[in-house]
Amino acid sequence: MAETIKVMIVDDSALVRQVVSQALSRVAGIEVIATASDPVFAIEKLKTMWPDVIVLDIEMPRMDGISFLRKIMAERPTPVIICSSLAESGAHATFDAMAAGAVGIITKPKAGLKGFLQDSSNDIVQAVRTAARANLRAMPRGASVQSGNFNRPKLTADAVIAPGAPTAMARTTDQLIAIGTSTGGTQALEAVLTRLPATCLGIVIVQHMPEKFTAMFAERLNSICELEVREGQNGDRVIPGRALIAPGGKHMMLKRSGAQYVVDVVDGPLVNRHKPSVDVLFRSVAKFAGANALGIILTGMGDDGARGMKEMHDAGAKTIAQDEASCVVFGMPKEAIKMGGVDQVLPLDRVPEAMVAFTRNAMKVN
Repeated sequence: MAETIKVMIVDDSALVRQVVSQALSRVAGIEVIATASDPVFAIEKLKTMWPDVIVLDIEMPRMDGISFLRKIMAERPTPVIICSSLAESGAHATFDAMAAGAVGIITKPKAGLKGFLQDSSNDIVQAVRTAARANLRAMPRGASVQSGNFNRPKLTADAVIAPGAPTAMARTTDQLIAIGTSTGGTQALEAVLTRLPATCLGIVIVQHMPEKFTAMFAERLNSICELEVREGQNGDRVIPGRALIAPGGKHMMLKRSGAQYVVDVVDGPLVNRHKPSVDVLFRSVAKFAGANALGIILTGMGDDGARGMKEMHDAGAKTIAQDEASCVVFGMPKEAIKMGGVDQVLPLDRVPEAMVAFTRNAMKVN
């Protein structure tokens, strides 16, 4: 029998504490062991009990949630889910929380909070279950953001991009790298991209992340990488030395424009309960780049990207999955491996050298 997941809720809103607590307490295998109206009260309760997962607000009296989060991660690393406002200021603060070590986000509106929390109760439950499985020892000095969309219909990439025979040109054309990741991915991407030279092939990336966050994430990476890193916009070229991150709330696909690769940023339904979806990106790469691509699937919950990676593999692309030991959540890579679409399984610290080697080989071909 699985152990019960013990949860602490820290939020200055009595309504949030009540509704989230009720949603979690109704589920077998989850127990809310404590609630607190601010981090100071929470610290006192942590002296006598310690949860498996903490659900944490950011803007609170006496001590803000980010300061509390940093204290927790320094003292006793524990999976933390941020329950944050969708407002711009909330997005900035939540992004800081990602860097401090949060493993998940539940974005909440300013108005209609009770109805939202009740409607999203399944998302909250699944976010807690995911957080409880997180391997914090594999997290490179930080964490990833994953928003909950667990109670939505699970559509495939067919809903956005039709399957079909690859239209890629021969291997003598420009080559590129496609990366997909989710839980644990923000810091995994930082660990990879900061080790790449400015001469690296063009990179297209899907990181599961809500709206507003991807632009800030790209700006942060751009400030610490030799590569140019930015949020992808419709028509952006995929060129050496540039990494394009799919905008939160949109799908990003690769296309050819003459002899050039460009990205197409479109709206559409959730695919595998995500937007952006890794499967959508990978399928487009399989169709338009084929053997001219390297596909990489990193840490993340679920199976988004597994089918797309198989399609890339079948189209002649080289494919890599992150190994279990270095993953925060060994979900997406595991499913890609099970589907037979992975050529090589590597620890995270060996992924950059594989990308550099692929770049060198591409230069020889060209």
